[in-house]
Amino acid sequence: MTARPVRMAVVPGDGIGREVVAEVIRLAEALRSAGSLLASWDELDWGADRFLATGRALPPDGFQRLRAFDAILAGAFGDPRVPDAEYMREILFGMRVELDLYINLRPVRCIDERLNPLKHVRASDIDLVIVRENTEGLYCGAGGLVRPNSVHEMALQEMVVTRRCVERIVRAAFEVASTRPRRKVTLVDKGNALRFAGEVWQNTFRQVAVEFPEVMTEHLYADVAAMEMVRDPARFDVIVTENLLGDLLSDLAAMLGGGLGLAASGNINPGQVSMFEPVHGSAPDIAGRGRACPLAAFGAFALLLRHVHRGDLAGVLEAAIGDVVRAGTVTPDLGGTSTTAEVGTAVRERTLERLAA
Repeated sequence: MTARPVRMAVVPGDGIGREVVAEVIRLAEALRSAGSLLASWDELDWGADRFLATGRALPPDGFQRLRAFDAILAGAFGDPRVPDAEYMREILFGMRVELDLYINLRPVRCIDERLNPLKHVRASDIDLVIVRENTEGLYCGAGGLVRPNSVHEMALQEMVVTRRCVERIVRAAFEVASTRPRRKVTLVDKGNALRFAGEVWQNTFRQVAVEFPEVMTEHLYADVAAMEMVRDPARFDVIVTENLLGDLLSDLAAMLGGGLGLAASGNINPGQVSMFEPVHGSAPDIAGRGRACPLAAFGAFALLLRHVHRGDLAGVLEAAIGDVVRAGTVTPDLGGTSTTAEVGTAVRERTLERLAA
């Protein structure tokens, strides 16, 4: 148990984000009552309701307030009442930039053969981690429109790649690989088309690799990596890549693990406050109907627990999630008939059972 309470900021957001985060908080309360987790949390009302009421998605000092916490648990953002997604970007991209959450960590593991979409491989062959650069690339916001609203309208979207950011994400990928049995890192880029960015990534990758002689390396272009992920997912252990390509490949990989209902992510700055979230959207079409799958949110909580040095508890939770999935207690998106609350209860009870064993 940690020497001091883990302080969490909880940002449920919109739609099913509120429902799945509520199930995680019920688990956290149960763990705290059982003496297995020393933690406290504050819920923040950032999201569409606040934006519609005040014109702001978060308070002016919001990001500064987050620095007082050890970790952030987020739900999902998006509301049909707000067609412009600017408030979502203000929250999510704002956290990534203001808190320098430069590692986007997306583990993918297929925990049951019934969820495996690839009939030519075993579920056990699908076990990889994508380490995505989270602060620059084409997502840095540089660019603009020339001659807008005319027949000559032109968009400029600039890609920013710095040695500093590439080196730290590549080193993070090697550090992750060093903790896994296979110890392999694959660099994925599009250097054959994006020459200058590719040179920075490939040169830096080779230089950092020297510091990790126990880790195998390979380099693939992104289109080849996408094909190989479907043809032979067992080829991959840890993938390191830039922002846009990581966004695309991580969603492809999520489908190999059973879909977005199981896909969790961490937005991490090691040793600093970091944010953890399921990667699915707010799904307003099913909000309030008890159909949302909370397993990705539980997976995000497990990543959060590892960040605050409770890997022991994270392992128990991840094992409990596997037990529940294999028992068939899942929501309709995973082929089951259980409700959000029923899945949440099953994960909570199984986690406590494993802790008591």
